[in-house]
Amino acid sequence: MVAPPRPERVSVVDAAERYLAAVRVETVRGVLSAATERSYRRDVRELVDLLGPDRVLDDVTGDDVDAALVRYQAGPDGRFTDPARKTGPGRSTATVNRFRQSVTRFFSHAARHAWVQADPMQWAAPPAKVRERVRVQRTALSASAAQALLGTVQQEATDPTQRTRHDQALAARDRLVVALLMVLGPRVSELVRADVADFRREPDQTSWRILGKGGGTRTVALTAPLAGALETYLSTLRPRLAERRPDDADAQDALLLSWRGRRLDTQAVRSLLARAVARMPEPYRRPTTPHALRHTTATLLVADGWDVKVVAELLGHSSIATTDVYLDRIDGELAAALRTHPLARSLEGAPRGDLSDSPGRSSESSLR
Repeated sequence: MVAPPRPERVSVVDAAERYLAAVRVETVRGVLSAATERSYRRDVRELVDLLGPDRVLDDVTGDDVDAALVRYQAGPDGRFTDPARKTGPGRSTATVNRFRQSVTRFFSHAARHAWVQADPMQWAAPPAKVRERVRVQRTALSASAAQALLGTVQQEATDPTQRTRHDQALAARDRLVVALLMVLGPRVSELVRADVADFRREPDQTSWRILGKGGGTRTVALTAPLAGALETYLSTLRPRLAERRPDDADAQDALLLSWRGRRLDTQAVRSLLARAVARMPEPYRRPTTPHALRHTTATLLVADGWDVKVVAELLGHSSIATTDVYLDRIDGELAAALRTHPLARSLEGAPRGDLSDSPGRSSESSLR
């Protein structure tokens, strides 16, 4: 029988640096995204300050972790410089739970490498449930709103007078970005990470080999209009943008480039989407995000009758349970159910104003 490894008496700061070195390796291998690495690095270094850098990691208890979480929650949230954007002091429950996930991953790594005899997260208090207002911008667009958004970016690409940025002729790129997000539903990180070489362009078929989450890959075929938008961008706009940074190897490989010739980042994608939304017809206009367009792709495909397994493959999900979370209520489904509600027709023919003599009076009260 093999004896268990003896725990190594390592300080909190040394354990954190070793762990972050392992995280860096996973990022280089493509298992983690650069954004995830930055999040882990920020959270773990803040944990070091909360626990004490010179403290022995194996001496940390579940109560110590709870105390650190409380102090973290009470600390100022640097993301909000405008107090009007927050509902109260300190960090939100969702932010604390995200920090807790980073801490959990750190201690799991420490337990595997025998830096602690037992994972202190076993004795930490359970995470609080998030109860916040619904964020409408994270939900799927309706089919008509999605068509309106695509029509807006198409109009900007074909009519120069409709451009939102007259100093930067980037309509062909913006149309491609919005179309890829809405038709294929990639993660925004997958989109900005794409290189020109990831696209196989043949006369009868164009496909995109997507480097997904966790280092996995999937290949999706582009529709003919989408392939046409890609060819227009690659043949007209991208060469001019790439000329602005000829010595930047990453920019020369990247599919999407900024006005200055650098690889486009996720914030730039969100900004161009916000500009496109601002030009939509008023009845369909509402804030949205790249992730909401991913929800839109999944929801509309399932509403059109496509199998969830096919949608899961398109989105790069290993489980259809994950895809099910992305499916917002199908547009019109609830309205159709309410139209057939057994009490809904009780109000038909009732006079406007006082319904006290109407046979549907009691029904109306019951629906309030």
